This record gives sequence, C-alpha cells and structure tokens, in this order.
Amino acid sequence: MYKIATKKVLNPTVIQMEIESPLVAKKAEPGQFIILRVDENGERIPLTVAGTDKENDLVKIIFQVVGATTEKLKHKEAGEYIQDFVGPLGVATHTDGIKKVCIVGGGVGCAIAMPVAQKFHALGAEVTSIIGFRSKDLLILEDEFNACSSRLFVMTDDGSYGRHGNVCVPLNEMLGAGEKFDEIITIGPLIMMKFVVEAARPYNIPVTASMNPIMIDGTGMCGGCRLTLDQDGKKVTKFACVDGPDFNGYEIDFDEAMSRGRMYSDFERHAYDEACNLFKGVC
Repeated sequence: MYKIATKKVLNPTVIQMEIESPLVAKKAEPGQFIILRVDENGERIPLTVAGTDKENDLVKIIFQVVGATTEKLKHKEAGEYIQDFVGPLGVATHTDGIKKVCIVGGGVGCAIAMPVAQKFHALGAEVTSIIGFRSKDLLILEDEFNACSSRLFVMTDDGSYGRHGNVCVPLNEMLGAGEKFDEIITIGPLIMMKFVVEAARPYNIPVTASMNPIMIDGTGMCGGCRLTLDQDGKKVTKFACVDGPDFNGYEIDFDEAMSRGRMYSDFERHAYDEACNLFKGVC
C-alpha cells in the first residue's frame, strides 16, 4: 500500500497528488511514468511522473478525471492509501547537448511538460515554454513554468487569459522571425502535437512528441498504444509505453493514432458512469 501524502485540486477536472514511494522517487526521471491501482480490484493505469521529492520519498502525479479509475482516485484524500504504485517505466526524455529548447504543452499535458522544462532549466539550458488551455478556468502550473522558463507564453482558445489563440501562434511567430532551437518538445492532445510538428517542419528543427495520451495498459501487452512510424520510407511499429513515450515527431502517423484513440471513448464513458454510481451526488 502507498500513502497519499498530499492532494491539491488544480482545476475542476485536474488533481495533483504526492505519493510516498521511496524507490520510485529515487530513480524516476522526467518523461517516465508509473502504473497504479487504486484498490485490489482496480484496473492498472499509467500516469506520468510530474516531479519527485527525493528527500521525502515523494512522487508527484497529476491526473485528469476522465474514466472510472481516475474518478475513484479523485475521491481519495491525503492520508489514505492506494493499492499499487510501480515504476519508473518508459524512457526518460533526452536532454544531453540541448542548450536552447522550446517546450510546448497543452492542457493536462502540461503536467508532463513541466518536469521536462524543470530538468532543462536545472541543466542550464535556455527554456522557452508555451502552454495552452481552452480557457482560464482550466489553467494549471503557470507559476511552476514561470520559475523554470526564460520566456513563458500562456495561450487560451477563448482569450480569457494570457494571449488569445493556440500554442502554434507564438511558435510560428518565433520561427518566422528566424529564431532557432536545438529542439522542440511537445506534449498534449494529439491534434495539437501534429500541428506543432507541421509548424516546425519548414525550419528543420528537431521535434520530440510525447505519446503518453495513447497509453492504456502501460506494459506493452494490450497493444492499444502501438504506433506507426515512417523511418526513411519504411513503416515501423513501436509501442509508446515500452519504446517511448518520446518519439521523433516527424516520423509519427498522428492520424492513425487519433483514429485508434477514438475507439475507446464509448467504453471509457461507460466505465466512468459506472464509477460515478459509487459516488452519487459528488461526481
């Protein structure tokens, strides 16, 4: 059993927790993830490590309530326990030799982007961060990004906070003005990452895309996170959970990944509704 040390509501659908897990806290690096079960009858779900406090043996996770398991986890409080917390898994984000980086995060994907930005900042890199949300009510982690970024652009689709527009607006402005980056790292909705890649393509700037959004089982057994890459004209199949989650954005077949992701939406909604029946009046 693993104790929930802290719990913080970041916005109406996104929650942050710190879990006591000495072994994971000691080893985890930005880009990696854990698998947890809320209780002994629960399903396994992968969640990205959003930070560690190695001195206090704490691992930070940030999750959006979208399905049955995250709904159950939402109702856990600090001081209570979850059944399993296993990791770190996946390949850590590559940081060697990168001196100037642009981090582009969207929605809850900013929880994954944040520790990556923090790691680059700690290594002395120049960090430009762009974070985007549908509206001000959904904004998360602005202070944390401010602390580790040389420049921060906050975008909202409806213009209710920061600048009006999507994350590609400031990215296109910078690239169009001749600004160069050693790498662009993008984490968020698949459609957002696809357009970040297309924005960078004319400038031949390396783009890394985190494919966390398509992970389901987290162990490579379910096949739900299989990914088609185009490597020098050859179609190659990889799995986001065991081969990633980071991949060369130019190689990813985003359209296929988005199509596969939609296959699970009805099942996820049904499972969420069933979980809500356990918490009538509070969902």
